[in-house]
Amino acid sequence: MALIEGKAYVLGHDVDTDQIIPAHHLVYSLDDESERREYGHLALSGVPESGAGLPEGKKPFVREGYFQSDYRILVAGRNFGCGSSREHAPVALHTAGVRAVVAGSYARIFYRNTVDGAYFIPLECREDLVREIRTGENLRLDPEAGLLDNLTSGKRYRMEPLGDVAGIVEAGGIFAYARRNKLFR
Repeated sequence: MALIEGKAYVLGHDVDTDQIIPAHHLVYSLDDESERREYGHLALSGVPESGAGLPEGKKPFVREGYFQSDYRILVAGRNFGCGSSREHAPVALHTAGVRAVVAGSYARIFYRNTVDGAYFIPLECREDLVREIRTGENLRLDPEAGLLDNLTSGKRYRMEPLGDVAGIVEAGGIFAYARRNKLFR
């Protein structure tokens, strides 16, 4: 897995799928590329106007009129992706340009949807990074070594190993992994 560098976007704990992509926006086709890109524009548009869930108040994840975010690495607290099991949530983040999410923990179905589609790299860190990292700081993530470097502060954090998930993400999803490893008969 390649190194990932980019700006951090920091979220709080218990960010649910309706905050990632609100249900009323699930009108676009995932199979039509021109419609699918709308999910990038709408990613994280369900975060409350008050900025609740964002440690530093509301900063837009995707600028008005754009379909991709300036942020490549999300940093979140525990239980990221809780709520409904909609596969649109990881698709929206992927379409917005997210390459990795580092969270305290994930909701099980969200995590499986992310891995099965290989939308981005889902990493876990036992340290409370929500208190350590600020939105806009520059990060470098080495998924293979399990290291996250905050290039702005100079601090380094150890991630939990991906284990078997690494092969699925590297292959491009569960079906590509099964084909590569000749798991289909």
